[in-house]
Amino acid sequence: MACPSSPRHRTVRRLRLARLALLTAALAAGCGRPPAAEIELAEGTPVILVSIDTLRADRLPAYGYEGVATPAIDRLEKEAVLFEQAYSHTPLTLPSHVSMLAGELPSVHGVRDNVGYRWDAGGRFYLPAALEAAGYRTAATVSSAALRRATGLAAGFELYDDAVDVEPGREVAGAERPGPRTLEAARAWLRSVGDEPFFLFFHLYEPHAPYSPPEPFASRYPSSYDGEVAAADRFVGELFDELRRLDAWDRSLVILVSDHGEGLGDHGEQGHGLFVYREALHVPLLVKLPGGRLGGRRVAAPAQLVDLVPTVAPLLGLETPAGLPGRSLLELEDGDAAERVIYAETYFPRIHFGWSPLLSAIRFPYHLIHGPDPELYHLGRDPGETRNLVQEERRVYAALSREVARFQTELEAPAEEDPEVRRQLEALGYVGRTAPAAEEGPLPDPKTRLHVLARLEEAHELYRRGDLDAAVSAFRAVLVEEPRLLDAWETLGNALLGLGRREAAIETFRKLLEISDGSAEGAFLLAHALAESGRLEEAAGYAEAAAASVPAARHLLARIALERGDLDAAERHLAEARAGLGERPDLLLTAAEIAQRRSRPEEALELTRQARERSGPRPPRNLHRIRGEALASTGRASEARAELRREIELFPDHLEAYSQLALLAALEQDSAGAGRALQQMVETNPTPAAYAHAVRTLEVLGDPDAARRLLARARHLWPESPELRRDGPGG
Repeated sequence: MACPSSPRHRTVRRLRLARLALLTAALAAGCGRPPAAEIELAEGTPVILVSIDTLRADRLPAYGYEGVATPAIDRLEKEAVLFEQAYSHTPLTLPSHVSMLAGELPSVHGVRDNVGYRWDAGGRFYLPAALEAAGYRTAATVSSAALRRATGLAAGFELYDDAVDVEPGREVAGAERPGPRTLEAARAWLRSVGDEPFFLFFHLYEPHAPYSPPEPFASRYPSSYDGEVAAADRFVGELFDELRRLDAWDRSLVILVSDHGEGLGDHGEQGHGLFVYREALHVPLLVKLPGGRLGGRRVAAPAQLVDLVPTVAPLLGLETPAGLPGRSLLELEDGDAAERVIYAETYFPRIHFGWSPLLSAIRFPYHLIHGPDPELYHLGRDPGETRNLVQEERRVYAALSREVARFQTELEAPAEEDPEVRRQLEALGYVGRTAPAAEEGPLPDPKTRLHVLARLEEAHELYRRGDLDAAVSAFRAVLVEEPRLLDAWETLGNALLGLGRREAAIETFRKLLEISDGSAEGAFLLAHALAESGRLEEAAGYAEAAAASVPAARHLLARIALERGDLDAAERHLAEARAGLGERPDLLLTAAEIAQRRSRPEEALELTRQARERSGPRPPRNLHRIRGEALASTGRASEARAELRREIELFPDHLEAYSQLALLAALEQDSAGAGRALQQMVETNPTPAAYAHAVRTLEVLGDPDAARRLLARARHLWPESPELRRDGPGG
């Protein structure tokens, strides 16, 4: 079907109202659901797909839960068909959304994890691309780095708004976008569409961990998860209200769904990804037809996320390839339960920890979880999956095992990922990354390693809170049990860097490089630590080795060249980094620093302004320092001091900001102010690195006696520190 861009020239195929009335009457008489072929939508019918990340079906009033109020979803329920038993194919965000939009299982489309995989829509059916080709305006507003543009999901979208501010040094705030900001982006686009046919993919990250609901929901609900569910409902309601204001609601096809559920401790997992129990796979699914037709219906037949494509495409006259595993949701009948097999998988344990993957097959009422220690549950009698029936139901177990084998495909190893993006995903709970297997043999069942996951999550939480000494101890304890966990080695190294223990960090990253079989990521991390230690020649060698696979290594090479004073090389490397990573705030700040070094302070200030625009609520590291330097060079000393103090307030460990504040004070003949800045540096950062930096600053300021005294004090505190073994005052 091709939809002309002007609605005045559309040939409108109206719903066959008389036939629909007869079908509705037949339904009321208990004659089954209407076949999808009997329902036709007006050409150019708007389509809105709302995905609420990590939303368990059984935590909504529409599915019987009484612990939270969701008025918007309740109102939608009255106009929609609700599917009581809808299931995801994986408890992971990216592969689940590919299944929704492509109609393929993860074992077919090949995206098995949030990290290291990319969807390639070329030559395959992909709903956004098909709608764009049919004349639809298309937009996606997403709220998580897991769905960033680089995953390939942006194919077919004229607007793919993924502004979730992924940047170095940022944790949770840089990995997800709050619902109101995503809603604002969606509203702006909807208002630009007019009465043209459109497809909107609207993705919320509430209630994904870490749970931090806004008020009034934080105070209203004892469960922060429920508070985020209530917040997501408000944002969904505001989107629906916008559609009503634009007179688009009544004529739209609206689908509300989640990509997967959440453990919430039911089987020992608080989050998701490790297991495939019902709480991780059972998701809400509501479909509203134009005019609210068939509204209020509830379907007990099992449904799955790959059913979305064969539901939407025929309704809009789109041709889909033969062989897709799904069916139109409007053709499901309650008698289908015994015939449908719903497959799910998680390779998260294998990819991230070196443990066994878990595969799942549901044929109602039974659910098989296939792994080293298989489990079989009767969902009708035991929805909480507490009684394993493998020994009692051997025939059912054997039959479902054959179904699992039919769907299973070989795992393609993940590609190396940009370390900064991966760090943001780890901040959202996707922890763990293992080295290639050291030996053949059976992999452990994830159930037996839950304690390791708990310790790893605790270590990451300590690191996020800034308790670096405790984090170092915690990561080392984890590595005793799982010595091949790459992200534990990585974060241990970063924690050591944060403590100023640079040589220990370098040795940690050397170990990571060794056990990862010389990975590009390992080379990049080692290069970063070497650069932090001033070993620029060695750092550049490792960064060059990593640059072909890790775009961030090009940025590091730019920083190294900048440190050496080679501005031409810095610009060349930075241009390559920007080609691979886009206009990321940290790259813009490096460009600003180059401009400042070339005595172009106004250009530097403009680039810092652009970096601030692309950042989240908290400005990125270096922004205020560079602005301070640029302002100082234009004679605006008081503004420069304010910027440098703001940098120190936001990033107390940023040693260069203290030094620049001291230098600025010295230029104004304020020797006391210079001394206070350096004293604050070492008191706030009692590390060898901070003392060494202060010593160098005193040398630049022409005060060798003070430099000698400070170095002697530092050597007394840290007699074995290699950073303090140097020629110079007291050397």
